[in-house]
This record gives sequence, C-alpha cells and structure tokens, in this order.
Amino acid sequence: MAAHPVATETIPETSAAERVVADVLAIGVPAAHAERVRDSVPLWFHTFALAPGISTPGIARNHGYRLPVVGADRFAGRSVLDVGAFDGFYSFLAEVRGARRVVAVDNEQYVEWVRARFGVTLPAGAGFRAIAELLASRVEYHRMDALDVRELDERFDVAMCLGILHRVTDPIALLQALADVLTPGGEIVLEIYGSQLPGDTPAIEVHQPGNVHPRDDFVSWGFPVEGLRRLARIAGRRRRPDRRPTGDRRPRPPRTP
Repeated sequence: MAAHPVATETIPETSAAERVVADVLAIGVPAAHAERVRDSVPLWFHTFALAPGISTPGIARNHGYRLPVVGADRFAGRSVLDVGAFDGFYSFLAEVRGARRVVAVDNEQYVEWVRARFGVTLPAGAGFRAIAELLASRVEYHRMDALDVRELDERFDVAMCLGILHRVTDPIALLQALADVLTPGGEIVLEIYGSQLPGDTPAIEVHQPGNVHPRDDFVSWGFPVEGLRRLARIAGRRRRPDRRPTGDRRPRPPRTP
C-alpha cells in the first residue's frame, strides 16, 4: 500500500494583506471558471483575484511592500527575468504592466517543501500553468536553478530576485549570475532579509537555526546595507568565462513569514 503524506502543519488562511496585493492583477473571468481553476491546484502560494469575490487561497502572508518597486514604469517595453517564480504572480504582473518579454524560472523544489510542511502533493508548476492559461499569457517558463540562468543565452533589462538571495548557499554566485544576464544599464530588483547591524560588520551575517524565527531549521543570510553594496561590487567584477560557481546550488524553498 502506498504511503500517504502526513501533514505537519495546517495550511493558513489567505491573509487580508495578500488579497489587497492580488487586486492589482484582477483577472476577472466568469465565476464558474474561476472556481474550477481555484480548485484545480492542491495548494497556492500566491493569491490571485480570479473573479469578484473569488480568489486563490494563497499562503503568502503579505507582499504589499513589493508593490512600489514593481510598477509599470519599471517594466513597460522591457525584457524581464523572474527567478524563483513559483505560481508566477510577479511574472504575470510584469507582463500586464507592459513588459515586452518575460521569462520565469524556478527549480520547483517547493514541491518537496509543500509535501514536508503541509502533507500536500503539489504537481510542479500547476499554479503557474493555470494562471497562464487564464491570462492567455506569453510568459515563458523554465524549470531551472537560479544559478543556471546563463544557460538561457539571453539578456534582460530587469531581473527580479524576490525572496531568493538569502535562501541560496552562495549569494555572491547568484548576484554574479544575474549580473551576467543583464543588458547594459539593466537592473536587479533585489529582495533580502535585512540587518540592523552597523555598516562596518562583515558583508554576510549568518543566522543559525532558531535565532531568526522560532520555526527555522536552516541557516539563512542577513545583509547589512554596506555589506550588500560590497557584495554587489564583488558580483560586478566579471569572472573568467571558464569559471562557474561550485558547491550546492539549490535555493532554499520559500516559507511564509
């Protein structure tokens, strides 16, 4: 008899804050269609406003702080790379806000995270595909590790790295990989865990299990502002073409704050 996943945590209710975020990408399909799409995915990370009063039950808690930096003025007419896309909310938002091309990548390790945390078997890319179909989206999706984006053989005007840098074992290598796929004058929209330590502290502050969040069972990174600037300068010094990052490249799975 096949073993069934055992839930270790109750799936949280959609937060009011995330419903506000979802409204900036209101899809507006007929209610019956919206309900079918909502129910077709075993677990949603992002909240999408599918129809009036009908949204996906996303488990992300509050991404409202991102909205000021993902406006149409950043995306209009530009090519965009979204690393760690999961259900793709920000990929689709970039497209709706005028990006001429959007490429989303995710290594899909969240499948194991969802199974371990909630006991849910989630098909990889299920949420992304469902929303892409609703929107008749042209966003191009790749199953790919963020550190391998050079293999796309393409340059981008904007690279979105939201909630990823502090989850990889080699953040400098990730910054370098993103820098290598930018067009001249391109930019990285970067989200990190911050630190209140003075600017003369080491560039990377390592948080051991238990001293970031009571449920943490992994080491994460914190970046003082001056330390991050130093990291950015390091990443800007292009490596020789024959050099590639070594070591464990796997980004950590996402977690809700």
